[in-house]
Amino acid sequence: MIGRIHEVAELNRLYNSSKAELVAVYGRRRVGKTYLVDEAFKNKITFRHAGLSPVDGTQGKKGVFQSQLKHFYYSLQLHGMKKSHCPESWLEAFFMLETLLEHKDDGGRQVIFLDELPWMDTPRSGFITAFEGFWNTWACHRENILVIVCGSANSWILDKLINNHGGLYNRVTYEIQLAPFTLAECEAFFVSNNVKLSRYDVVQGYMAVGGIPYYLGYFESGKSFAQNMDELFFSKKAKLRDEYSRLFASVFTNPSLVKDIVYLLNTRNAGYTRKEVSEKLGLCDGGTLTSALHALIASDFVVKYIPFGFSKREEHFKLVDSFCKFYLRFVDKQQDGDEGFWQKNIQSQAISAWRGFAFEDVCFNHIRQIKEALGINGVSSVQSAWSKKEDDEAGTQIDLLIDRKDNVINMCEIKFYSGEFTVSKDYHKILVHRQEILSNAVPKKKVVHGTLITTYGLAYNEYSGDFVQVITLDDLFHL
Repeated sequence: MIGRIHEVAELNRLYNSSKAELVAVYGRRRVGKTYLVDEAFKNKITFRHAGLSPVDGTQGKKGVFQSQLKHFYYSLQLHGMKKSHCPESWLEAFFMLETLLEHKDDGGRQVIFLDELPWMDTPRSGFITAFEGFWNTWACHRENILVIVCGSANSWILDKLINNHGGLYNRVTYEIQLAPFTLAECEAFFVSNNVKLSRYDVVQGYMAVGGIPYYLGYFESGKSFAQNMDELFFSKKAKLRDEYSRLFASVFTNPSLVKDIVYLLNTRNAGYTRKEVSEKLGLCDGGTLTSALHALIASDFVVKYIPFGFSKREEHFKLVDSFCKFYLRFVDKQQDGDEGFWQKNIQSQAISAWRGFAFEDVCFNHIRQIKEALGINGVSSVQSAWSKKEDDEAGTQIDLLIDRKDNVINMCEIKFYSGEFTVSKDYHKILVHRQEILSNAVPKKKVVHGTLITTYGLAYNEYSGDFVQVITLDDLFHL
């Protein structure tokens, strides 16, 4: 298994625990939650079941509820329950599960894996009440029980289980939020699949699909990065062409509204305030918008942050999911199909511009590696982009600021180049101006360090001293 060392160690610890455990594993769809559990508990799972996907469902609400129950009944039979009758409620279904587990109990650890749990909780089905009864009345009193629940609808997992204020309050004994792969893990994943790509292209792959193992698994050995991109997104049978719609339909209860918010957030790299989202989409600034934004944040599509120099009342919502950003920038505009689009346009201005913006997101997702390269692992810091309007000019914008507690601010310029970056005379003037503006905007006790984050380093010339530190791709690939 690539990565997941800490998560596997924790799951093994929980398996060897001497008490009942209820473990929640959640994270972005396609990030590898099911694979993690399968690999950690290979040949150790006593009972497993996965909820039915709501995507493409054609039955009414009652039909979906009955289908979920029937599917659960079939899982019970597959794991050894004698043929009986389909349960009529979730209370009866969990009673059947308890009976099966008691019959199979030999004193050893019993692992119950309930995958895609949110999908089972159809409207007015009584699922949560039944699951609460299963855990509180039966499972939690059996020292050899380990229940693992999993789901991609993170907001459901957080609201209904982890932060539950009812009968399941404080019942989850451990939670694992599974993160996407880092660049180093993406590289190791490609190597394990015999996909040979340079680090320059590994980064581009990360820019397009993020560190999502499911998407990375579609890259084929023997093909260039450009060929793989066409196969994934732009061929007639492109493997990920329909993934965008499926993604929202399977994770969110109101996919249409969520997609509208994502589309809007994608139009500005720094994101929008809640008020701006409400006004631009013509939405009431109420509970519906709150739920949609909460769901996007919980599912790792969006982050909420305060830009440098702004007040707490000016929180911004920023789209950070690489796959969504790439899809909306290129694939959404190619619905008629353009065979070989990526190979034809690999040197185009549109793709070059995308690389520049997308590399900024890569850096924001690898702050730990950047701080390690700067030698400040143990220093508390806040990261943000920064912009300042000026009366006589277009304004000043800085890609990344690392505001450190040791009274240093790293003013980071982020450049994705195919070779060494060279500071020209004109760019030197821009850097000096930016540093002056920033220095005047921060407390006098703070000092500003010019920092370059680029692919292959900095070419030496009379202006290269503008940067105190230089961070390269190799630094970003540290584990």
